[in-house]
Amino acid sequence: MTVSALIVAAGKGERLGGDVPKQYRPIGGKPVLRWAVEAMAGHRSIDHVRVVVGAGQEAIAKTLLEGLPIGELIRGGAERSDSVLNGLRAIAEGTVLVHDAARPFCPPAVIDRLLTALKDSDGAVPVLPVADTLAFGDGTLDAPVDRKGLLRVQTPQAFHVEDLIYAYEEAGRAAATDESTVMLAAGLKVTTVEGDPMLEKLTTQADWNRAESIIASRMVPRTGMGFDVHGFAGEGPIMLGGIAVPHSRGLAGHSDADVVLHAITDALLGAAGLGDIGEHFPPSDPQWKGASSDLFLSRAAALISERNGTIDHVDCTIVAQEPKVGPHRSAIRERIAAILGLRINQVSIKATTTEGLGFTGRREGIAAQAVASIRMMPNA
Repeated sequence: MTVSALIVAAGKGERLGGDVPKQYRPIGGKPVLRWAVEAMAGHRSIDHVRVVVGAGQEAIAKTLLEGLPIGELIRGGAERSDSVLNGLRAIAEGTVLVHDAARPFCPPAVIDRLLTALKDSDGAVPVLPVADTLAFGDGTLDAPVDRKGLLRVQTPQAFHVEDLIYAYEEAGRAAATDESTVMLAAGLKVTTVEGDPMLEKLTTQADWNRAESIIASRMVPRTGMGFDVHGFAGEGPIMLGGIAVPHSRGLAGHSDADVVLHAITDALLGAAGLGDIGEHFPPSDPQWKGASSDLFLSRAAALISERNGTIDHVDCTIVAQEPKVGPHRSAIRERIAAILGLRINQVSIKATTTEGLGFTGRREGIAAQAVASIRMMPNA
């Protein structure tokens, strides 16, 4: 039987505040809704993913979900129950997993448990026990509530599409706080399976901070190295780290021959497993003739960001007898930090000579070696 995931993303997210509904806000560089869709689309048992969005949200949702197999977006209604019903009618048959977009991290094991439980039930929902003491109160603590048998109900929730449509028609939308309550109101059986703390809903800023911590804990550190060299030719100044450094001679190169930015660009591309600067900006391509190397470095940073990566630190050693780097070190660090969107303490620039040895010692050119530290998701 076909299994569809129906992700409900039509809410306004007003409790969290801000100008953008929470399902479109980024966590770890990726919109919440995209996390939720990818979790469903990546499960081996799910055949289709459909997304319900609010009126006027179609354009932003389409942009943020570009490239994902979701079919046409479904227009939501005034209430959550209206949105779910619109989605169910679009799916029409089979098994459906109704899921809140505000629960972006769905472990595959929860989906497995739900689909297994649904074979012997009208519905299945993930639950967690209530661990905290419960009590009545309004400003002062009142009588405690017996938490024995109380459960916290999460999503996704699994049903047969026809049964859930029937339940809505039988019990009415007023019965809905979620789909399980509609099923119960219609006299149908709902089985519980073990939920997961990863399915906590994003409602408050504290929830958001927790989600960011989850992403950070999943990311894997990576390190890349870069090296570049350019010979002296023509008249100065020299471009070093995006700064024009006065010198009697310039550097030869197809672009602006900025050895510092070239080395750091290669280090970042290497850390992300994205090849080298020559692949992205081949010297045979006339569009890069005389180009500012700022473009190369900012593009490397953008490629990492597109893969939800984070740049932690870059370190570059300039090898040259001349010119003196010390007077320009702070300006170079500031410029690199600005291009990469980093704090200045995340950028290190050092300089050394070769004590008169080799081509740099003979004042024939300048070399630079860079190391970049980034973090990315394991499957990026």
